[in-house]
Amino acid sequence: MFQLPINGSAMSLGAGRSVEKMAPDRVVVINDFSSMGGGATTVALDSMRLLNARKVSVTLLAGDNGRCDLPPDIEIVALGGNHILTGNRLNAAIRGLHNHGAEQLVASWIAKRDTPGTVYHLHGWSKILSPSIFRALRPVAPRLVISAHDFFLACPNGGYFNFQAGTPCSLRPLGIRCLASSCDRRHYSHKVWRFLRQLWTHALCDLGEIGAILVVHEGMIPHFEFAGIPRRKLVPVRNAAAPWHATRIRAECNRTFVFVGRLDQDKGVDLLAEAGRRAEVPLRMIGDGALASSIASEFPEIELVGWKSDAEVANFLRDARVLVMPSRCRETFGIVAVRALKSGLPVLVSKHAMIAEEVVGGDFGVSCDPHDIDALAAALKQLSIDDARIEEMSCCAHANSDKLAPSPQAWVEQLLFIYTRVLHQGRPFGRWQDAPHKREARTPSRH
Repeated sequence: MFQLPINGSAMSLGAGRSVEKMAPDRVVVINDFSSMGGGATTVALDSMRLLNARKVSVTLLAGDNGRCDLPPDIEIVALGGNHILTGNRLNAAIRGLHNHGAEQLVASWIAKRDTPGTVYHLHGWSKILSPSIFRALRPVAPRLVISAHDFFLACPNGGYFNFQAGTPCSLRPLGIRCLASSCDRRHYSHKVWRFLRQLWTHALCDLGEIGAILVVHEGMIPHFEFAGIPRRKLVPVRNAAAPWHATRIRAECNRTFVFVGRLDQDKGVDLLAEAGRRAEVPLRMIGDGALASSIASEFPEIELVGWKSDAEVANFLRDARVLVMPSRCRETFGIVAVRALKSGLPVLVSKHAMIAEEVVGGDFGVSCDPHDIDALAAALKQLSIDDARIEEMSCCAHANSDKLAPSPQAWVEQLLFIYTRVLHQGRPFGRWQDAPHKREARTPSRH
């Protein structure tokens, strides 16, 4: 497998060509949301800002109202749609399977504005846009790049996880046993709906025809291959992660445990809330979601601050001792954890997260099973009293965690490299042999 260059310099494409000379005419970013609300949206917005700074023309096709804080020269075309969990349930179920308005929005833009040098980059589609957009994108499939922030391209519930049993799932997606498994976080009828949506997605999109699928961690690749997605289309590109603080957070002097992200069941915030109460440690949750109101009423001792800007999050972490990422399912990356580590903030991470082994192996933090609330509470309690251990992990994380993810500038170089190869080469990704190997951080391992 080829190695992406991430040293931030102009990259050779052979025969004296470079990314600078062969950049796309325009990058069209497609995402459910245009404002802060989760990791995928944050990544999509960050990519647009970085591309814009590199003088690449950018358009955002958004499923929501399109209100966001982006540079004024970025074109925004908004559907004005709502999350599929809002409104009449029957209508929401139909929209979730096929949002005709979303299909028309994307198809109309392509019909009027597409050029041979335009690249399309799809981030999130399962909350508003629906599989319908894949039909609209068929004419430009070879120039389509998809970021797989989760497993929804392969697994009906998006997590390769049995939420009812609380265990990872090893069933082949879309098989008979998969259909029979009541694995959804809500109920079995919802699983059947997700199963139908997955079948419809595959009917509308031939993943072997698109330009590339970017996976945010190398550990995702076997799961996609298991679902039948061609290996040649899978490219590991870890998301950019800049530290919240350039100088080390003196975590050993602090007492507050912090969660940053969506307050939803899959993120395990309810498990963290109960464990925090048992351990009698101060908890702060930065974010919002479906569980916000129930946590506020059942756990009044927890400090809930809602979604905050990047600068505000940085400020809220000044007195943090540990960042906790208690995800119930296979967390594909965990950008907030990496940003915390780069700031010198140790992490207590779910053993289901794909970076858990690297966090523990690097002595940047500890991991545990969040489903075992007693064990999670014990880990919180131990970390709350062991100042020497916290200082050791903090110093180690601040000094050595850069290898977990590229810098923003290195990351945008990776994206431009991929866009250019999709536009001008069309060769299978596994055969890319002319990418330079100089690097500022560890590149994905070979498979």
